[in-house]
Amino acid sequence: MGCAAAGTAAPPSRADPFDLADHGAYAAWRARKLAERARDASELVVEIDDPGELTPAERRALLERCARWNMAAYRARRVRDDKAVVHALARQLGLQRLDRNWLADDDGVSSITVNAAAGDTRDGYIPYTDRPLQWHTDGYYHPLGRPVRAMLLHCVRPAAHGGANALLDHELAYIALRDASPRWLQALMAPDAMTVPARRDEHGVARPPSAGPVFSVDAAGSLHMRYTARTRSIQWNADAATQQAAACVAQVLGEDNPHVLRLRLDAGMGLVTHNVLHRRSGFRDDARRPRLLYRARFLDRVAPPPAV
Repeated sequence: MGCAAAGTAAPPSRADPFDLADHGAYAAWRARKLAERARDASELVVEIDDPGELTPAERRALLERCARWNMAAYRARRVRDDKAVVHALARQLGLQRLDRNWLADDDGVSSITVNAAAGDTRDGYIPYTDRPLQWHTDGYYHPLGRPVRAMLLHCVRPAAHGGANALLDHELAYIALRDASPRWLQALMAPDAMTVPARRDEHGVARPPSAGPVFSVDAAGSLHMRYTARTRSIQWNADAATQQAAACVAQVLGEDNPHVLRLRLDAGMGLVTHNVLHRRSGFRDDARRPRLLYRARFLDRVAPPPAV
């Protein structure tokens, strides 16, 4: 999963694994992260009874997986197909600030299904088609002050064929970039590393351009990633380091990366993540029972697990 290059950083100054100058803190964090990583998507899955009313043990299991791997999945014995379960589960996981994006339903939760209605606002947007979704993190086009830090997916009906998710903990992508070249990683942390051009509609500019870093660290010391593999609607900084770093990210996301986990959600299953890198394969629907997932995006991170 690595990229061939070399680089150096300044002497360490503080105990912070995301400080490019702190080799010791990074080395310790890196060793622990790689040793404890999930080897298979089955490790993400928590068997639960009702996602709308978690037991303390179920809640702890989900929170611990998110703390360790930045993602967790669940398989519910009691299958519920109403959006209330999404709101209830989010509250139990400490997710309060819902990202009410313009394509979401009135309650702020998006119904992800193939758009068949002519004139629907979602017409042409790939998440609402049966086409494959490339690698991305949600909300990569948001302004810097409104990052999507968590996402919850709840499956009501899977596709008849296909529709599987590939997932990569963004902290593992960070390790690959930093090991390849600290200079490349520094370029991806620049405030103008990746720019999403303005979105226009019949009224003019519907969303202004959004420039920002690929990797950033929030006030609590948590790593955040903003990325899309799209090429036509993305402008990378033109300097050589950024161009090389972007190529390295694409290589890290290649098919041979052993850290990528693959999971297909069935009815009653769900996924909660710290907005890790993800993609979706194409699928084929049953016209009588089309694929339907509920998606909620949040400006919060999942709550930490309770102290033992």
